[in-house]
Formats: sequence, structure tokens, C-alpha cells
Amino acid sequence: MSISSKLVLGTVQFGLQYGINSAGRPSIKQVSDILNNAKTGGILILDTSSVYGNAEEVLGDVKAGESFKIVSKYPKCDKSVAETFNNSLKLLGINHFYGYLLHHFEVYCENKSVWNNFVLLQKEGKVDRIGFSLYEPWELDLILNDSIPFSLIQVPYNIFDRQFEPYFKQLKEMDVEIHVRSTFLQGLFFKDRETLPERLQPLKKYLVQLDEYAASKGISVGDLALNYNLHNPYIDGVLIGVDNKEQLLQNFASVKDVEINLDIKVENTELLKPINWK
Repeated sequence: MSISSKLVLGTVQFGLQYGINSAGRPSIKQVSDILNNAKTGGILILDTSSVYGNAEEVLGDVKAGESFKIVSKYPKCDKSVAETFNNSLKLLGINHFYGYLLHHFEVYCENKSVWNNFVLLQKEGKVDRIGFSLYEPWELDLILNDSIPFSLIQVPYNIFDRQFEPYFKQLKEMDVEIHVRSTFLQGLFFKDRETLPERLQPLKKYLVQLDEYAASKGISVGDLALNYNLHNPYIDGVLIGVDNKEQLLQNFASVKDVEINLDIKVENTELLKPINWK
């Protein structure tokens, strides 16, 4: 299996204006084009959610479930887990999910019995893997201490933000599949080093380290960031988001057989949370 098959295609851009997406949402034809190229390139899994606008509906329109495994998520909402789950299946035109995650951890904190609904769906054979989309290590500590069954997590992870790394070995021993997002730290790695906002100035020295290491390897910073995650043996899936086919092909072109031995320790980890950049 090629390393490219570890890429997981995020679909938030298909249903919402997202991030620095200046091109606007892709059309149905463009989505179809993106997915055809994703399949050809070896991508196996799509990541979506019922809160990504009409992304699930768009994926259903192009029959994405016929070519890909799909992971969706249950958000904080008024509807039950079963109702939301079944509605997502209907929109996607499928009868089974590869993965189903709890999108907002506060839902679990407020009512831990919500997890029983996920376990039931798995027991009924409607989903292969159940789990959580997490932001902070304390959230993972909590579910590990609660000893509940889960088999898939999605966490932020990149060259600067490695807070979840100490858990990777244990999770693999538990047969938990690990998907990571924020590979490019919400675009921070591409920001002009000379015009960083004052709040992010303390990160400049680390970004310069990144530049120097990438140059020493003869690759771009984007290539460095993507391959850093792809070549981690504990990581099963690396999320990428694209607005068009060209961006997807660029991601494929970035996949390289390169050895990366880089250890950058950012002292103030609060600066790695985009919520603190405002």
C-alpha cells in the first residue's frame, strides 16, 4: 500500500465556505472531478460531518459511498444520535459507515451515557469504528480513564503541535485508528515570516527552523509538514482539504520518500491553538 493511501480527504469545503477558501465552494462537477482523482491517487477514506453544510448531500449526489469508506460525525444538536446517524446515511445514499465520531466533546462531558448510542450502532453492524474528534489531551485522558470502547480518534497533530504523541503507542496497542488534522497548522506554516501578527511573533523562530530544515532537504515547507505526518508509523490517516483538483494533485505531488528527523519544541503551546490567534 502506498503512503498516499494514508491521506484522508476532508469534505468541509464541499458544503461550507471554510478557512482561507477564496475560490468559493466547488460545484458538483468539480467535486466529482476531485473525487475521481482522489480515487486514482489511492485515497480510501472521506471525512465529513452533518455540520459541514450540505457536504453529506453533495457526497450522496456524486455517489461517493460507492468508491470510498466514509467517516462522519455527530455534533452537539437537538436530535438523537440514531436519528442524526440515519439521516446522514440517507443523505449519503449508503447503509453503513466506516467510522462515526462524536464531533463535540462537551456532549460526552454533559452526558456520558450518550456513548451507549454509538456502541449500539456498532453492535448493530452499521459502523465499523466509533470514536471521538478531540482537541485537548485531557479529553483523551478522560475517555481512557472511563474505559469506554472506542476504535477511532481524530486529533490535531503537526511538527509544532505534538501534544497527543505520548498516547500514540498506547492507542495502537488498543487497536485504535489514529487520524490527524491540522497538518499545516491552519495555514500558519505558509504565513509570511516577516509580517506575522504580534500575537504570533514568538513562533517566528520556530518557523525559521522549519524553513532551514526544509531547505536542507531540498523540499518545500508544505512537503515537509505533510510527510512528517504521513511517515509517522502510528498515524493511520492524515486529513487534507482541497477546493479543487489542482490542490489535490499538489498534495499527491508533495508525498515523498524522505526521512525527516526534526524535533521542534514550541514552549508556549497555547499559541498553537488558532482560537488564540485573534
